[in-house]
Amino acid sequence: MDAYEQDFSKHAPHEIVPRIRMLWNAIPAQLAKENKKFIYSLIKQGSRAKDYELAMSWLIDCGLVHKVYRAGKPAMPLKAYEDHSAFKLFLLDVGLLAAMGDIDVKTLLEGNAIFEEFKGALTEQYVLQQMKTNKEITIYYWSAEKATAEIDFLLQHASNIIPVEVKAEENLRAKSLKSFTDKYNPPLAIRTSMSDFKKEDWLTNLPLYAISEITNLSL
Repeated sequence: MDAYEQDFSKHAPHEIVPRIRMLWNAIPAQLAKENKKFIYSLIKQGSRAKDYELAMSWLIDCGLVHKVYRAGKPAMPLKAYEDHSAFKLFLLDVGLLAAMGDIDVKTLLEGNAIFEEFKGALTEQYVLQQMKTNKEITIYYWSAEKATAEIDFLLQHASNIIPVEVKAEENLRAKSLKSFTDKYNPPLAIRTSMSDFKKEDWLTNLPLYAISEITNLSL
């Protein structure tokens, strides 16, 4: 981890290095929240977007973080409904997130009750980086304006909008995905989890290890 921070000092403009480090080190805590929308004030009380614009741009340009915007409306093209005030910020690699979270091997393999929220962060990070390898899709997320419903990822593939809900635990209830599907009737709704492949009447469960194959599913 020290090597990354040393590289910040070597390659980034000197005046933004402290904010790059603060932003970088805040990412695990941001992803551990139930609502993973990035909140600047959680970096430092009173912080605003403009305080970290250059630091974030530098990290994105270097490929060290991935920014996933909220789509205000699940309609084509998603770019037209991009909400620049709401986004999630992911690292480039799930192993890096685990290292920054000081998660040991035993906890990763066995898990425990106090690890559940961060396990969700790791799983969502893994899914994001797998989908980023597929150049056929554009990745957003979706949340309702005045409700708690949220879709972890909302994909645009060809002429289709595909909601994806990520599950890290045994409980496979997909309440938000069901609400979204009932309202918007997408051609395909994906839940990705540790469970085997299964196609139900309104959703398809895609195993986590196969998430990169999402565009090969028949609509």
